[in-house]
Amino acid sequence: MPNLNVLSIQNSFQARLANYVALSKFRLSSFVILSSAIGFIIGSSSISFDWIKFLLFTAGGSLVTFAANAINQVIEKDSDKLMSRTQNRPLPTMSMTQMDAVLFIGLTALSGILILTFAVNATSGLLSALSLIIYGFIYTPLKKVSSIAVFVGAIPGALPPLLGYVAATNELNHYALWLFVVQFFWQFPHFWAIAWLSYDDYLKANIMLLPSKDGKSKQSAFITLLYTVVLIPLSFYPSYLNGSLTIGSIILALTSIGFTYLAVQFYRTCQDEDARKLMFGSFAYLLIFLISLFF
Repeated sequence: MPNLNVLSIQNSFQARLANYVALSKFRLSSFVILSSAIGFIIGSSSISFDWIKFLLFTAGGSLVTFAANAINQVIEKDSDKLMSRTQNRPLPTMSMTQMDAVLFIGLTALSGILILTFAVNATSGLLSALSLIIYGFIYTPLKKVSSIAVFVGAIPGALPPLLGYVAATNELNHYALWLFVVQFFWQFPHFWAIAWLSYDDYLKANIMLLPSKDGKSKQSAFITLLYTVVLIPLSFYPSYLNGSLTIGSIILALTSIGFTYLAVQFYRTCQDEDARKLMFGSFAYLLIFLISLFF
C-alpha cells in the first residue's frame, strides 16, 4: 500500500506544477515559442545551424514568455474573477499566492533575459526585455482604458519570429522586419475575432477590445476585414527580394486570400459562427505562414 505521506507530497507537487503551467499560459506560450524557433531556423538557412545557440535561445525566450504571461495574470487577477473564461486561473481561485507568482516572474524574467543577452546576443536580450515591458506593463493595464491596447499588444506579439531571426543572424534587416510586419497585421483579425466571441465576458471586467466603440457592430467587422486584406500584398515581399515569384509567396498569398474570404463572410453576417470560423482561420493562417517561410 502506498505511503500516504508520499502520495500527499506527490499530489501537492502536481497541484503546484499545474498552477505554474496555468500561470505561464503554456498553450499560448507554445505558439510564441514555435514562431520564434522557426524564425531562428529561417535565419540559419544561409549559415551553419548552431544547435547550442538554438537551445539556449529557445530556453531563454520561453522563460521571458512565461514571465510576461504571469505579469498579465497578476495585474488582472481581480478582473479574471469576473470572467467565465479566466475565473479558474490560480490567482482568482487563490490556489496560488500573489507572492509565489511574483517570485516566479522575477526568476523567469531575469534568467530568460540574461540567457538571451549573454548566451545568444545583446539585441535578442534587449528586444525580449522590451517585449516583456510592453506586454506586461503597458498593454495589460491599457486593456481597461481603450481598444488601442490591441495595437500596443500587437508589438510584442509580432516580435517572436523577428527575435528568432535576429538571434540566428545577429542582424536586424529588412527580412526580419517583414516577419514582424506580417505577424503584426495578423494579430488584429485574430484578437478581434476572439474579442467578438468573448464580448459579454469582457464587459463584466470592463474590458473593451473591439475597434468600434459600438462593440459588436458592422464597423468592427469591417475594420477586421481591412487588416486581412493587407496581408495579401505582404505575401509577395519575399518574391520581391528574390527577384522572382517564390513558392512560399504563392502559398502565403493563397492563404491570405482564404483568410480574407473568412473575414468577408464575417462582415456580411456579423454572426458569432463566422467570427469563430475567422478565429480558427487565424490559427491556420499563422501555421501556414510559418511553414511557407521554408519555401
